[in-house]
Amino acid sequence: MNAFRRLLSATALLFAVASPAVLAQEFAEGKDFFRIEPAQPTATPGKVEVLEAFSYGCGACASVHPHVEAWKKRMPAAASFAYLPATFSPDFALLARGYYAAEALGIAATTHAKVFEAVRSKGRITSVDDVADVYASLGADRAAFLAAANSFAVNAKVKRATQVLPRYGVDATPTFIVAGKYRVTGRSAGSYERLFQIIDFLVAKEAGTG
Repeated sequence: MNAFRRLLSATALLFAVASPAVLAQEFAEGKDFFRIEPAQPTATPGKVEVLEAFSYGCGACASVHPHVEAWKKRMPAAASFAYLPATFSPDFALLARGYYAAEALGIAATTHAKVFEAVRSKGRITSVDDVADVYASLGADRAAFLAAANSFAVNAKVKRATQVLPRYGVDATPTFIVAGKYRVTGRSAGSYERLFQIIDFLVAKEAGTG
């Protein structure tokens, strides 16, 4: 029995030692994730920045959101997380403006999950007023929201998002950017579970722990 236990312990140790190599073989650049050339600067010095390029008008973004929330609760200490709203189309750009307005008002964190359903219920988004209706339905002050949505600061953030998305090579949502160097999508990962395994792998790689 003792010999058997020693064998189990040795086997467990072997797998523990081998796991980084296994991960390195399992997740292949150009297949599971893609390198961003040139690498882009990040906004979180000392952390491995993970960005989600998303839109409230994207059904897949709504589907991945619970998985994002679960990952954020257990994300590596070396990582930081932020949202990057996509501006691919006029309605996406309006919703991006809405996200940044909510951020300016300090309500983005509490409204984020609810906005997906509110947008779906609203139907077509064709104006800032439509976006204000969405946030007002969630308890936001409509006048304050419109003032924030049309502010210089929010205009600048929407403009920057429009500029940086192509630099990351983002052409669909949701897309995850790690350290300004790597791009991962649900399609490239094959499943949500594997998506966050790849993100963990890339974070560890950048943090020097993988």
